[in-house]
Amino acid sequence: MTHQEIISKLPYSKPFLFVDDLTQINENGVQGSYTFDENLDFYRGHFKDRPVTPGVILTEVMAQIGLVCLGIFLLDDNFNETTTIALTSASIEFIKAVFPNEKVSVTSEKIYFRFGKLKCRVKMTNEHGELVCMGEIAGMMV
Repeated sequence: MTHQEIISKLPYSKPFLFVDDLTQINENGVQGSYTFDENLDFYRGHFKDRPVTPGVILTEVMAQIGLVCLGIFLLDDNFNETTTIALTSASIEFIKAVFPNEKVSVTSEKIYFRFGKLKCRVKMTNEHGELVCMGEIAGMMV
């Protein structure tokens, strides 16, 4: 399955699709990126004079790239329009802020995938290679 095929199978659309590109994927992990457009609606109210990307959105980017894209790859032909995806846990440490127009990269390493549950160690870096946030995310794909 190509990187673009995986992205096309994501159950999200704009404005809630937070995957621009996948640069690497295999049975052990995934790498991808997303650029935060300054016109995204949440920037209008998340700190009036100095917009900052909300932590919940950073977590969502890590989940979409680091968990869902990897899950689609691992399920391969068993992933279809009836597959249900649910986030089951996330423990994220936030280190740096992300501002409008910043590009971030997500690297995810599979901890385990069994019985439809995928758990990954994820990290996000900014364009300067600085760590933005990191942690573990788990979800079910049934």
